[in-house]
Amino acid sequence: MKAMRQNDRWRWLTAGAVAVCLLAFTLLIGLLGWQGVRAFWPQPVDQYLFQPPEGAAVMVLGETLHKQPQGEQWRYVVKTGNRDFAAPDFRVLYSQGAAKTRRPADAMVLQRRSGGNAYGWLIELREDNEVLTARDRDALLHQRLVQVHEQLRQASHIRRVQMARLNAQLESLQQQADEQRQHGTFTLQDQSEFDANSVALQRRFSALAQQLTHLQHESERDTLVLRDVQGQDHIIPLAQVVDAWYPNAMSFGQKLQHFFSQIWQFVSDSPTSGGGESGAFPAIFGTVLMVLLMSIIVMPLGVVAAVWLHEYAGRNALTRLVRIAVVNLAGVPSIVYGVFGLGFFVWLIGGTIDQLFFSRSLPNPTFGTPGLLWAALTLALLTLPVVIVATEEGLSRIPDNLRQGSLALGATQAETLWRVVLPLAVPAMLTGLILAVARAAGETAPLMLVGVVKMAPELPVDAVFPYLHLDRKFMHLGFQIYDLAFQSPNIDADRPLLYATALLLVVIILSLNLLAMALRHRLRERYRLMTH
Repeated sequence: MKAMRQNDRWRWLTAGAVAVCLLAFTLLIGLLGWQGVRAFWPQPVDQYLFQPPEGAAVMVLGETLHKQPQGEQWRYVVKTGNRDFAAPDFRVLYSQGAAKTRRPADAMVLQRRSGGNAYGWLIELREDNEVLTARDRDALLHQRLVQVHEQLRQASHIRRVQMARLNAQLESLQQQADEQRQHGTFTLQDQSEFDANSVALQRRFSALAQQLTHLQHESERDTLVLRDVQGQDHIIPLAQVVDAWYPNAMSFGQKLQHFFSQIWQFVSDSPTSGGGESGAFPAIFGTVLMVLLMSIIVMPLGVVAAVWLHEYAGRNALTRLVRIAVVNLAGVPSIVYGVFGLGFFVWLIGGTIDQLFFSRSLPNPTFGTPGLLWAALTLALLTLPVVIVATEEGLSRIPDNLRQGSLALGATQAETLWRVVLPLAVPAMLTGLILAVARAAGETAPLMLVGVVKMAPELPVDAVFPYLHLDRKFMHLGFQIYDLAFQSPNIDADRPLLYATALLLVVIILSLNLLAMALRHRLRERYRLMTH
């Protein structure tokens, strides 16, 4: 009876600990969701007339973030936007008594690619400085926005895909000709073929350049005139406008549609160099791609090391020393791995590869600079102890009678390992993979040294051979969170984006872990009968 009461005590204690962990995780998700996702909901725009304790009256237009009375005064925090031609995005204002306020239905919010949001009233639309007239000016604005966005998309496709392919073909053609010249096999016929192919490629490149110039010119023709709360007119190119809406005149259904549109734009668009609501797609892509490459590298190495330690090495001083080293490596700070990756992978291995295979490009490095491959190798080294320990634990749980039965039936040790032991240890391997992914996806410090950048001009994957470019730098959600939190010049404007990016990183890690857990459960059920 006493033992049963003690077991019940431990059972309740364990259940309480699990409940606390689940509650903490739920509160974390709730905090990130509330602080981040609400930024995508269209907030009402207020027009204020402040009467400060001293000085003249001030008129302000923007989103009200906070207001509270302080004695006879009122304190207001207003997001005024218009960063490029007015005050900073956020202003703290005091008023003698409550400020006069109203919500004009025709107040417009412009989401721009640079300079943050703009607030004001739409005065007119222009094409080549000629005023456009229409019965429904708002419909015309959105029609022109769609047209300009399509032109920008076509220009980006020409620049990133078609012109990049031609550049790659020209470089390959030049490299082939240089190799033939070095070997003395470059004949007059080869020279004529090289000249003809080079001229053809350059002609196609010039045609694409003209098409690109035409699209850029067409996208810059349309502008709008926005009048701010001070009565000043500002000309804004539509190429700089991402979206435009009237929050005070929107119905609930329109706000809901706008909300999901903003979320989709956040996860599918690229970040802008000038601030504002930046997209996170390159960072999402870089995070997932790096984790996948890290998993492909670390799993074979970790499994082979664990199999050698448990199945072949035996119990001696060497194996004890190796196990101690593995345990100690798991506790090394991640920044140390970053320094090691920079010195060993980037400078030593990458520099050697450049000297052997890319000497023509020197002194401009190809692999002797931080990139995707070195980041994946560094994180694979960082998570290797986790995979080794988890796999070895799984191997130790397999009954010895299964090995002995397989050997008694005439199978070799290698066949026993491949057909009996490893299939039963797959769930433990996936457990190690889950732990490795959870740690690697959230690491930031080592990646800052071996490949992550704030703004990557191109994705590591494109339409140019070899399609996956392991030497390119990439973006990462963890580094983007760090940059928004500590390096942003306008933290008040970027705080909602910071929470949204953190929520996105948690969701990605959770999704990868759930996928690995589902696969582990399926394999565990598949091989459960083999142990009976």
